[in-house]
Amino acid sequence: MTSVKKKFFSPRDIFVYILSLGLAALFLYYAFAGVDTEQLWDHIKNASPFWIVTLIVFQMLAHWFRALRWKAIMESMKPDVKTINLFGAVLIGYGFNNLIPRLGEVARAVAVGKSENLSKTSILGTVVVERIIDLLVFAFAVILSGWIYDGDIYSGELSWLKLTIQLGTVLFIALIVFVVLLIKYKEKFSNLATSLITRFSPKTAKKLEELFHKMIAGFSTLKTTKNYILTVVYSVFIMLGYAATSWAGFHALGIDETYNLGVSAAWIIMSISSIGVMIPTPGGIGSYHTITKSAMLMLYKCPAEFGLAFATFLHGVTYLLHLFAALVFLVYFKIKLPGVHTEDIIDIEEN
Repeated sequence: MTSVKKKFFSPRDIFVYILSLGLAALFLYYAFAGVDTEQLWDHIKNASPFWIVTLIVFQMLAHWFRALRWKAIMESMKPDVKTINLFGAVLIGYGFNNLIPRLGEVARAVAVGKSENLSKTSILGTVVVERIIDLLVFAFAVILSGWIYDGDIYSGELSWLKLTIQLGTVLFIALIVFVVLLIKYKEKFSNLATSLITRFSPKTAKKLEELFHKMIAGFSTLKTTKNYILTVVYSVFIMLGYAATSWAGFHALGIDETYNLGVSAAWIIMSISSIGVMIPTPGGIGSYHTITKSAMLMLYKCPAEFGLAFATFLHGVTYLLHLFAALVFLVYFKIKLPGVHTEDIIDIEEN
């Protein structure tokens, strides 16, 4: 067995993390500038306990469907992989991402690798595939929002969204073509792409080659039509779970009827705010708040205090939920695998 371990918290990692925190701080400053925080807190502290529980249920259901989708992707690798282990790894991933952006992908791959006795690098390939699927699904969700919104979704402060959707559509099509070529031609496509990049930057080409190999390994696990269909179906349920979480958030704060925030609004706000989550701040802090507040103000005339209260409330509940759930499953894996230490979760060991 050879061991290849990535050392985190190198000078470069520390610099990137500080930059991420700085970006979060800037977004938070912009989001909360001019907002009455006392009024904001009044909205949050009066949230309905029933709808908070409902919100948590919808969020956890979305994560359960994510675990089922991951299982469908991994089926040819290990058909009897336990869904509870995948579910726990997903939540560990979210917990780590709340602290250090993008570390969660590695953490959940290692968690499953150790609990299911599989190669961690092979599992990381399926995680990369999942992220590509997420990009496709979220891009489609945002595009769909432009169709279902009753009015001009690109007006005012959201004028940037039109260009984002246009670019997203182009990238959406390009990503599909890329995935098809990668699946169909595999090594030939990978070798051609890396050879072209090598002319400009051998270091970048090497990283790209490693990424291609992970993607090829991930997509190679999707062997049957059934797996592809299940992946699509579960992806739809994941998005519906996230939209239902937003819908429950509207009801929890009692702003659903006042500002006509129904099911379609939940889908639209979920889709647009997902752009904020994709920005590399810890757990989407700041970026999610800014974009959600702007979207609710411009699209539904929801005052800044209410929009930001919703963003702060929903983000806060899910953020704490992910941290708590990650801690629970770290203990679970520790009990199940006594020889595994927490620091193992941030190492990649290839069998």
